[in-house]
Amino acid sequence: MPLSSAPSALNPHRGLFIALEGGEGAGKSTQLATVRDYLTEQGFTVECTREPGGTKLAEQIRSVLLTPDPDESLCSASELLLMYAARAQLVNSKIKPLLEQGVVVISDRFDLSTIAYQGYGRGFSLEQIAALRQVAIGDFKPDLTLLFDVPVEVGMTRIKKRSAKDRIEQSSIDFFTRVRQGYLEYAAQHPDEVCVLDATGDVATVAQQVRALLAQRCASLRQQ
Repeated sequence: MPLSSAPSALNPHRGLFIALEGGEGAGKSTQLATVRDYLTEQGFTVECTREPGGTKLAEQIRSVLLTPDPDESLCSASELLLMYAARAQLVNSKIKPLLEQGVVVISDRFDLSTIAYQGYGRGFSLEQIAALRQVAIGDFKPDLTLLFDVPVEVGMTRIKKRSAKDRIEQSSIDFFTRVRQGYLEYAAQHPDEVCVLDATGDVATVAQQVRALLAQRCASLRQQ
């Protein structure tokens, strides 16, 4: 299905914003390179970023959010507020200016992460999250979201291979089960916004899916 705002990608005065989402160990960060390389091959100017982070100030917030502190636990409310503080900074100081220059911006995570992690995972209502979103970024959202989905057990097995887990990665299996539920429920309710990819295969297999999906989307863009 064509993207509702996709023609803007071909407008030199407005770029395209793509977000990559998924639970821990889903491989979205690895596949960001696939998305970047494919769009670059198609002649787009591409810039990559990440959440939380992406700017000097937002990266400082990222450190607070992800670094375990044995002396003081970050409460869930602070986590939610800091996520939106970092997001507001990223959107207003980096993403929007790049889009105005006609750049395609790819972000490793965006607002859907908050719905899944702080909403379904931590228990904040979607109404509370929507109110904060309106203050932080208004109605701004990705033109396309790619959701990389794996069973929680598969993702946990993958991240065990990492040298150290960050603060959020140290959460319980029940937490990540709720996070996955949030992602899949949102995707089912918003099929025009979110494309779900089965990320259980190896890197090459998933990359092939990604390139096929992007080829379809780029073809739709050029037909409009």
